[in-house]
Formats: sequence, structure tokens, C-alpha cells
Amino acid sequence: MPQSRPTAVWEAIWRNFTENLLFNEKRGLEASGAAVLQMDGRLRIVKQAVPAHEFVQTAAYQSLRDELGPQTALLLGHTRHPTQGSPQLPGNNHPIQVGAVFGVHNGRIRNDNQLFAQANYNRLAQVDSEIIFQLLQPHPPLPADPCYLHTIQPLLQQLDGDFTFLAGDSRAPGRLLLVKHRQPMSAYYQANWQALLFSSRYIFLRKQFGRDVQSTVLVPDQLVLYDAARLHERQHLPVATLPLYNAVEEGCGG
Repeated sequence: MPQSRPTAVWEAIWRNFTENLLFNEKRGLEASGAAVLQMDGRLRIVKQAVPAHEFVQTAAYQSLRDELGPQTALLLGHTRHPTQGSPQLPGNNHPIQVGAVFGVHNGRIRNDNQLFAQANYNRLAQVDSEIIFQLLQPHPPLPADPCYLHTIQPLLQQLDGDFTFLAGDSRAPGRLLLVKHRQPMSAYYQANWQALLFSSRYIFLRKQFGRDVQSTVLVPDQLVLYDAARLHERQHLPVATLPLYNAVEEGCGG
């Protein structure tokens, strides 16, 4: 949630984020990355083809700490195990950016080539994950648009594979989209920090925060939309949800 926080809280958030990256290193040793998004839409992404324990020691990663402040909307990280696309090409590593949309994905998309060909997208790299963010790019999750989830639902239904992902958008910096499909993801709302935390490894959150971790709120096969500006009110609850695989409906709503 964008707001002023004591220095000690920012340090705790940064330390937790770093430890989360390190704990998830087992999920991928070939590349690591992180992104910071501000409420004015400024986005900074840093990523390297090194494991997390090396990445967090770099000057580039450490400089992200200076980006955190009252206007910070989102801090997002990833460790990569490649299934497609060389880690030596930065565009294949996460967070992936397509225009205003950026995010991280765990899993494998099997029909990315087909979807790229159908839509005639300009492919930026080689990785299959890119198609997720290409599909989302034309449709910003603006707070005034109650139809957002209904708009993207049929697009994401085209994906064949495992695609648990988090996606942000610099045109709507407070909004965060989560879809959990055949890959793990857990969440915890830390009330003292007024921050919503995610991890692909549930045990990390349990070790950090105990039995209060709300992994059950992340229902599989749902489009889940969060709003940073409403975390104080909603806490771990999203502002909107929609089943991924129900029939495409006429009309829309929150």
C-alpha cells in the first residue's frame, strides 16, 4: 500500500523480499530479477543471468532499496529455471515487460508460437512466458473499468499449459493481477507493514509469519485483481475475481 512508513518497516519489507528471493532460488538458478513500480507509473526492472544468492549482492539489486518510499506500489521478484529461451538474452528473464505491462510467470505455455502467429504480435524475445503479457498489454486494469476481468478472460482462456503469474501495469500502478493455474502461489497480509506478500513457496511465508498465512485465498483458476490503494480496507482480499474457465459472459461487473 503506498504510504509513509518508518525506516525500520521499509528495512523489514526489503529484508523479507530479499529472503523470499533466496528461499525461492531452488525453483530456478539460471536467472534472477526484481521490479519496483511507483504510483506515478515509474518502473524500474533489474535482472541478471545469475542465481539469487549472487543477484542480491550486486550493486544493481542493492540500488533498488533506494527506490522504496511512500509512492511505491509494487515490489516484484523472480528466480528462473528456463524451459524456453536462453537466460543470456535479458528479454527472456523475469520480470518480463511488454509495453506498460510487466510481470513474472512460473510454468510453461505450450501454445505460445500459435498465439503469437494468430495475433501477429511483435515478439520481443524467445521465452514462452512473454505471450501472457502480450495478451494483457492492450487492456489496462483501470479502476474506472468494471469490465477488465471479463475483457481478459477469453484471452487468457487461450493459454495451454501451466501459468501461475503476477502482472502489473504502469498505466494503473495500484492494480495487480494474479492467476494461479497448476503452479504454486501463496499470500499473506502483514498488518504491521500494511503490505500484501506473495511467495511461490508456502513454507517461506509459514516460517516468516506462522500459521496465519492465508494460502487458501488464492483459489486456482481464478482471475484475481488486487488494488494497493485499498489494502487497508481489503487486506488479503482482492477487489474483483472471475473464474478463468467459466463461459464467456455478456456484460460485466466487479
